[in-house]
Amino acid sequence: MTEARMLGVLGGMGPLAGATFMQRLTLLTPGERDQDHIPTVLWSDPRVPDRTAARLSGGEDPLPALLRGIRGLEAAGCGAIAIPCNTAHGWFDGMQAATRLPILHIVEAAADDLLRLGVTAGPIGLMATKGTLAMRLYQERLEGRGYDVIVPPAEAMDRVIMPAIDAVKANRVTEAYAPLAEAAMALVSRGARAVVLGCTEIPLGISAGPTLPFPVADTIDALARASIAWAKPAG
Repeated sequence: MTEARMLGVLGGMGPLAGATFMQRLTLLTPGERDQDHIPTVLWSDPRVPDRTAARLSGGEDPLPALLRGIRGLEAAGCGAIAIPCNTAHGWFDGMQAATRLPILHIVEAAADDLLRLGVTAGPIGLMATKGTLAMRLYQERLEGRGYDVIVPPAEAMDRVIMPAIDAVKANRVTEAYAPLAEAAMALVSRGARAVVLGCTEIPLGISAGPTLPFPVADTIDALARASIAWAKPAG
């Protein structure tokens, strides 16, 4: 197998999502021995200010903390950075401008994962934080690839999705499954051919119960696959 390059992971947003990304990166990497896996540095800093609050209600700017993590990963000798937090990608341009390292974009990874699932067109459901939806991180990129994006109504965001995300952040993962599954099925009932889990807490809740009966783009796994493709390019 081709020798891997070192990957930096800017995590802690939330801590369980970053830790799960590391596990999924390992499980999805083809290998027979330790040395077949990807050398990785995880910078897990839960002190990064809340991204949704920063975008929607004038909360503290997270960019300085994000850049602090990037500097640490640069110093560790990493060759690229993966960020297993969707809402943090609202500061993608500022982060990318501040580093020579490529930052693997989680939304592009999710779009590629839809193709892997065989979903090449049509309406796509999107579950995410209020901040991610407000910044249109997914809508613009997916629409640019020819998809129509269906988002949950404000009532569902307040009653179902944001409380479920908060439950995962509080390590109450199993209680998040039922409301998240309800929200995903509601999107499918509105015509979605697949659902993108556009917050890295959402796949954790969805994985706590029965598999959903329609294609789901898990952004943790999608970013892990993109990281493997970067670290071990074909050929």
